This record gives sequence, structure tokens and C-alpha cells, in this order.
Amino acid sequence: MNLKEIDKVVGSIQSHLFRNSNSYSVGMLKSHFRGAGLQFKEHQIYNPGDDVRFIDWKLSAKTNTTFVKTFEEERNVEIYIFLDLSESMFYGYQGVSKAQVCVELCCLLYLLADKSKDRVSVVIMNNKSPLILPLLSGHEGISHLISQLEKRGILNEKGKIDCFNVNPEPINENKTLGLLKNFVARGKEVVFLSDMKNFENKMELQKLLVRRNMHCFSVVSPIDESNKQPFTIYGKRKGRRSFLRLFLKNDDVELKGRIKKIKVEERYLEKFIREML
Repeated sequence: MNLKEIDKVVGSIQSHLFRNSNSYSVGMLKSHFRGAGLQFKEHQIYNPGDDVRFIDWKLSAKTNTTFVKTFEEERNVEIYIFLDLSESMFYGYQGVSKAQVCVELCCLLYLLADKSKDRVSVVIMNNKSPLILPLLSGHEGISHLISQLEKRGILNEKGKIDCFNVNPEPINENKTLGLLKNFVARGKEVVFLSDMKNFENKMELQKLLVRRNMHCFSVVSPIDESNKQPFTIYGKRKGRRSFLRLFLKNDDVELKGRIKKIKVEERYLEKFIREML
């Protein structure tokens, strides 16, 4: 995993982040709320309906125009990333698996959250019980994520995913959807990273896509978009060509609505940021 490349992407977009934060909004990584906060923001001309308690009488007397003080209460945003590491996530394009892409996107969000003073939790989905990591940010969050993935045998000591040695269990769909609904209902910012191939109850997932705090990304490889089937996948192990897995094209009903596609063969870090801004 190239953390320098991730840092470079963060730096390139830093000046563009949160440029519209002066208005009342709930953003991806930061929320600003107008109101009687603790920090003075600016003066504005009084409009009927404004709270008269915040009129600045001294400034109004000097200018013959009635001004009111506005305040900004800054609240840290909690971001929950649902990271799909089920079986179909471990193939991709030219040595980069969909799982690798999603792990790098998690690292990118940790770094962005560190700059915006927010926190990120990753929900790892690769067995019967989703693992919810603590809310962290920056390199501390990245280190904790990597250590947990190493414990589960997903990442090796070089930060790479060895697709031959990963044996993920089926995802507990009911528990995963329950957690999703819970975080979305509580107003948390939710990022869902998956190829959507291991969710049979897509109608329940579809209902969540209308929520503004639900950010769903479908991570795909050229195999996923190919019309040829079945797929026989090969790779190299210790310099020898070996059989990896056999997958059939998923013809289930596709999700519609607020769902964005990330392709492993593209510059996926930049694509992810462009989709989020």
C-alpha cells in the first residue's frame, strides 16, 4: 500500500474541501451549524425574524444599520466505513484487487478526517460477525486498521493482500444491514464500499440510498463488467501460474439511485474524491 500516494491525493484536494461550509449543511466530513455557538463568526444585517438578543447595538449605532452577531458551533463528524471483504472482493485488475482498493480508500478517509478534526470507524465485513473498529483518524487509524487486517490474515507484512491465502467467511447480511440502518438513522455519515455481489436483500439496501448521509460506492473490476462467463481466474504464486477461483456473473437486480461506481483499473483515489466533492 502506497501511503505516500494517498498523502499526495489528500494534499491536492485540501484547498477544495469544505469551501461551502458557511451555509447550513451536513457535509461528508464536516458539519457546521449556525446558532448560539461558542465561537463568534461574523456580523450580518438584521432581517425580520432574527433573534434580537444577538443585535450588536454598538456597531448598529455607529453605522445606522442594524447588525446581528452570528455564531458557529463546530461539531466533529463521525464517519463509519462499511468495508466489504467477502470472497468476490479478492480479484481485480493487474494485481490490484477490489479489496486492496477499498482498504486504500479507508486510509484516504482516515487522512482526510485527521485534517478536518473528524473521526472514522471501519466496519470490517468478512465473516459472520462484523468487526467495528474504534473511532480514530490519521495515521493512528490507518495503523489500527492494518493491524486488524493482519490479524485476520487479509494483509501481509508488506501491506498487500495475498489473494491466494485469504479465506473469508460468508457475510452475515442481517447483522450488516442492521448496523447500516442503525448508523444511518442516527445521522452518522456512512460510506459503503462493496461490489454488491454478496447481498441478496438488495431492496433493504436500496431503501437506504435515499438518505443524504449514506454514500454508497460499487467497486468493480473488468471481470464484473464482462459479458463472458464463466470466469476462470489465474495468478502467480512463487513465480508459478496457479488457479485462483471461478466466479459466475451476478445477474441479480442491480441497485439504482445514489450509488457511484469505482473501477479498479482507473485512478480510483482521485475518482473517489471527485465523486465525494
